[in-house]
Amino acid sequence: MHISGLLPSLSPAEQRVARLVVADPAAAARRTITDLATAAQTSEATVIRFCRSVGMEGYPQLRIRLAAEAARRVEPPDARVVGGDIPPGADLAQIIATIAFSDARAVEETAEQLDPAVCERVVEAINNAGRIDIYGAGASGFVASDFQQKLHRIGRTAFYFPDVHTALTSAALLGKGDVAMGISHTGTTLDAIEVLEQARARGATTVALTNFPRSPITEVADYVLSTAARETTYRSGAMASRLAQLTVVDCLFVGVAARNRARAKKALEATAEAVQPHRVNRRRA
Repeated sequence: MHISGLLPSLSPAEQRVARLVVADPAAAARRTITDLATAAQTSEATVIRFCRSVGMEGYPQLRIRLAAEAARRVEPPDARVVGGDIPPGADLAQIIATIAFSDARAVEETAEQLDPAVCERVVEAINNAGRIDIYGAGASGFVASDFQQKLHRIGRTAFYFPDVHTALTSAALLGKGDVAMGISHTGTTLDAIEVLEQARARGATTVALTNFPRSPITEVADYVLSTAARETTYRSGAMASRLAQLTVVDCLFVGVAARNRARAKKALEATAEAVQPHRVNRRRA
């Protein structure tokens, strides 16, 4: 379940329910609706609204999903992971276990909730695009650059613009048949939103990759792909979110390459050969 990603769109009372559910799915699954409402300092009606807000028909369905989630969640040894937090005073062994657990879960949960049908349509759009522009700021910019480089290596005309002014001027020259993709973990980065808005106004197909499926960037996107990353205490490092984004990007890249296997294979071989002279050739004695 991608409840964490829906938090900003929920009411304050629903957010209290969500935090209890995310923090300990097993405990929440054992509670009656009255118990959960009391723990969240809200009403049973709010719990039911919360269920519907996250795509559940009612509380029984939520309890079943929470029980399944709890069964899948296995904590790392010697570390207590609550919402991806690193405990105060944690030693390096605990930090390693917590980071590894958080990163692995981000990738697994992202894969579980990715919509294959939406991915298929995005792959189709990229495959048929005359040009692909990819935007991202900060840590999301590294992911955008990675995707651009991957597409370029299989012969796709793709660009990444780290500067918003350059990105906006590029978006203004896009048109029907082109693709613009904005990457933003929070979905609130103005640079990415403005660029997608400009590209969409010019007739390009727009794609948003975000952790929050009801965030502002989704309002200017034709297709929305969402990750499921829960950051650790040190959110500024954008750790789990970056790995989750790279997972989605890799799925799209392989999807595009698979549609043109012969062309992609030839391009990859040619690009690998081009840089081979710049590798150290160590001969065995």
